[in-house]
Amino acid sequence: MSDKNRSADGKKFEIPRPEFPKRAVITGGMPYGNKELHFGHVGGMFVFADTFARFMRDRIGSENVIFVGGTDCYGSPIAEGWRQKVERGEFEGTLEEFVQRNHDKQEQTLKDYGISPNLFAASGLGRSKEIHAEVTDWFISSLYKKGQLRRISTMQFFDEKAGVFLNGRQVIGKCPVEGCTSEKGYADECDLGHQYMPENLIDPVSTLTGETPTMKPVTNWYFRLPDYEKLLQEWVEEMKKRKDIRPVVWKTIGEFLKPPVIYVKREFEEKYFTLKDSMPAHEYLEEPKKPSFTIQFSTLSDCDEACRVLTSNGIRYRTGKTLVPFRLTGNIEWGVPAPVMEGEEGLTVWVWPESLWAPVSFTQTYLEMQGRDREEWRDYWCSKDSTVYQFIGQDNIYFYGIAEPAMWIAQQETDEKHSAPADGEWQLPVIVANHHILFLDKKASSSGAVKPPMADDLLHYYTPEQLRMHWLGLGLGQRSVSFMPKPFNPDAKPEDADPVVKDGLLLSNVYNRMIRTAFYTTQKAFDGILPDLAPEEKFLEDAKKSVLEYERHMSKFAFHQCTYVLDSYIRNGSKYMAKTVNADNEDKQQLAQALANLFYMIRIAGVLLHPMAPFGTEKLREYLEVDERIWSWDTILEPINYFTGANHKLKFLPPRTDFFTRHESQFAQPGEDE
Repeated sequence: MSDKNRSADGKKFEIPRPEFPKRAVITGGMPYGNKELHFGHVGGMFVFADTFARFMRDRIGSENVIFVGGTDCYGSPIAEGWRQKVERGEFEGTLEEFVQRNHDKQEQTLKDYGISPNLFAASGLGRSKEIHAEVTDWFISSLYKKGQLRRISTMQFFDEKAGVFLNGRQVIGKCPVEGCTSEKGYADECDLGHQYMPENLIDPVSTLTGETPTMKPVTNWYFRLPDYEKLLQEWVEEMKKRKDIRPVVWKTIGEFLKPPVIYVKREFEEKYFTLKDSMPAHEYLEEPKKPSFTIQFSTLSDCDEACRVLTSNGIRYRTGKTLVPFRLTGNIEWGVPAPVMEGEEGLTVWVWPESLWAPVSFTQTYLEMQGRDREEWRDYWCSKDSTVYQFIGQDNIYFYGIAEPAMWIAQQETDEKHSAPADGEWQLPVIVANHHILFLDKKASSSGAVKPPMADDLLHYYTPEQLRMHWLGLGLGQRSVSFMPKPFNPDAKPEDADPVVKDGLLLSNVYNRMIRTAFYTTQKAFDGILPDLAPEEKFLEDAKKSVLEYERHMSKFAFHQCTYVLDSYIRNGSKYMAKTVNADNEDKQQLAQALANLFYMIRIAGVLLHPMAPFGTEKLREYLEVDERIWSWDTILEPINYFTGANHKLKFLPPRTDFFTRHESQFAQPGEDE
């Protein structure tokens, strides 16, 4: 057989293509170890991270991609969740056993959805716990030696009735940050990610006793985050120029890169004027039409002092978004031990900072599991040949887009200006932040009034690939979108179409029919032997166009646009099939060419679908009787017979075999009208 027959002509692209790094790390935000995964974990973040990781494996080689995730094991939400379940008799066992149970369930859920991390680790379990503790000790000690930490004494909530300090979610009140609508402000952050000093929390209540807590002094280590305002501003300006960075990322970061301000209600304006001379120097901003007035300070310490003056005089206020020292340690028992510095003993690391470098720990753990040198982690995190892609929800941009990059920069051999990363140093990540995935038009939270379905519950009504395709097509990169699964929607009418099922029809109906027709026709007309012909030029050109369009969208994480490309390409293939492929065609040469064209379209669609719908596409590969080279983008325009020998026989496809199907619950049951 000649190369001309086995290989498509004109295989090269004549127009520029997106560039991808030689190596890549993909991470997903870490779910807490106090619960199973709800649909937002999977549909709002993990499916996107997995799709891009699978694409990058196909695009640059699986050996060059490390996709890590894991359970966030530490912190007060987990300790408090365990305490409450034990108290209610819902769990028997240790805190670590509680986390292990939830970690195992999370890992199984991801497997059921086809989420494919190289390692789904746990920051507080097994070998990953040990390595994470080592990395944490090194990371914080390194920052300390570089002069990037401050020891700060602050006031911490204390429950006099229970006789204990309150950490994290053991105290709840209203967020003091201006414009924040959260009613769930915890010790020093709200559930929307805003940071503030504990004494500024409005109407605090202890979750242990329901009492109003007092404040007592504690000393902790803080990272000098405000020192990096200028560098972060420069980074934001660079991000604005990039097409692969969503505006929600740099807009959210930019909101915090402003001078510290205080917003005071107009009713206190007269009293403020009697006190202003007792406060540090500041600027009164004239905004007559607003219900509050604004006073702006040049330093955070001046702003904090003004807050104390206002509080002592009974003036209500809210603070604006600005950079504040980033707390690294705390005194919660369930946490990673902090290094002992300047005699400060018994501290543990606050869960948020250690979760930021946990993917580094997990990368090292994965390398060790593979028998490789753990120091190879630098080839992935500190080389200009590599890129780190972090998939998160928009609520966590403060941590991944402000605290993390500032600490990464601080880890360099700094000079007075805190130089940005160079080759061989920590590289700043590409942050892929999705907007909120709503549930029935409301923001869903497992701790809120609107209880979202657990990810496992959805699999009683849909296949994983129906859900994956639906979520990828929502356009969460552009705006918040509601998830409206019909079985969970009390307002849905029997005649209403299910949006999840509707989005899955492209695969379960159209593409499935293309594949089955190609196989059954080949079995009937050619004894299952793949036609040994190259596709016609038109089909090569159509493939080039779709592949390049898909690749461009994927390089910008425009997953919904990728689904549109697939929809158009597959439907065009279906139309071609209906017009030309007929097993009873007596012109065997004509039929063979039509099948060669059809199989080529099936193959191209399969490669583009492979990151999105892994179960069905792997089944397709199995029946094509080809190896995994078929997914490589190095040979993406080649037809199937490029990977086979002459007279290649396909695996026999039994009648009514599906590659993509609807969930069994979506078919009429015996006795029901169909």
